[in-house]
Amino acid sequence: MTIYILIALLLILIAAVALFVRRQNRLTPEKPPREVPADCCGSHAVCERDSLLSSTEEIIYFDDEELDALSGIPADEMTDQQVKMIEDVFFTLREQDVAGWLRSIQLRRIELPQFIRDEAFLVVAERREHTAALYAEKHGDKTAPAK
Repeated sequence: MTIYILIALLLILIAAVALFVRRQNRLTPEKPPREVPADCCGSHAVCERDSLLSSTEEIIYFDDEELDALSGIPADEMTDQQVKMIEDVFFTLREQDVAGWLRSIQLRRIELPQFIRDEAFLVVAERREHTAALYAEKHGDKTAPAK
């Protein structure tokens, strides 16, 4: 008999909690949906970070101050050691930092060897595509590129 009473009390407690949660959800105002322009790529949260165009002249360093010595040297005239300096920095960057690093390199007038430039642009393009696909998935856009 005691077990039946405990089960009944447990069911009443569960029902009370469910009613309380439902009432709280009704009282909590919903956030209005954000207006997204029709021409939006969906990457606005990261577009500026992934952009290769610099909107400011502020140089941000990625623990690569030693590369300033390469400013003004054409990429095809760099020594193997100078190219290795650039490689060492590039291959230790986080994927999300590549676009910012490219902007920094551009502002510092450092030419990149072609193979590093190609690899960096590939990383940036893949990040943009991935971000657009995530946005489309989150917002139900069927026209976005597949992952």
